[in-house]
Amino acid sequence: MSENNYRILVVDDEQDLCEILKFNLETEGYTVDTANSAEEALTLNLTEYNLLLLDVMMGEMSGFAMARKLKSQEETKDIPVIFLTARDTENDTVTGFNLGADDYIAKPFSIREVMVRIRAVLRRTTEHHDTDAPAVVKYMGLELNLDRKTVTVDGEEVPFTKTEFELLHTMLNERGRVFSRQELITRVWPSDVLVLDRTVDVNITRVRKKIGQYSKCIATRLGFGYYFDNR
Repeated sequence: MSENNYRILVVDDEQDLCEILKFNLETEGYTVDTANSAEEALTLNLTEYNLLLLDVMMGEMSGFAMARKLKSQEETKDIPVIFLTARDTENDTVTGFNLGADDYIAKPFSIREVMVRIRAVLRRTTEHHDTDAPAVVKYMGLELNLDRKTVTVDGEEVPFTKTEFELLHTMLNERGRVFSRQELITRVWPSDVLVLDRTVDVNITRVRKKIGQYSKCIATRLGFGYYFDNR
């Protein structure tokens, strides 16, 4: 999994810090959401995230309490957690690791340090879980085999270029999420290649033609971008 496929949730009651982390992480190619309390974070579908950046000292529910709750539930117990906190005593650090934290970063911290720690945790946890990852992404009769890099439409294999495959995979894997052209360029094309918005449009048109009756699922949100609509 490349950096551009990772989803990260930042949970901190300091809104300015959330925005700073979000900006820098998105600049690195991650998909980032924020929540300003543990209670708000728990209303989200946390299984969608590859990593949680979790503050310790927040409102009514602390980061420790939230992590304890997540680690006690089967569906969320394996989500990697990095604590970001001003509480850096030995006891606090030990508590964090005993709760199953993957790393513990004391405030104030440098953004560069956070990025390095995040990459290390994601690399380590991805290597651990890759063998368990599903090899197929599908919607009704539309199926992508991630190992063989093939696309099957209602049982018939259809030839796709690498770019077309990655475009379809990106949208199908996060159904309902609107991707701007720039986001698609960042996720699909190499960073050293100049890609115009028109190039994205042309490739989207090709994908639509190849997936037959499912072409209507690749919808356009005028002024924003493209998304896979499975309603």
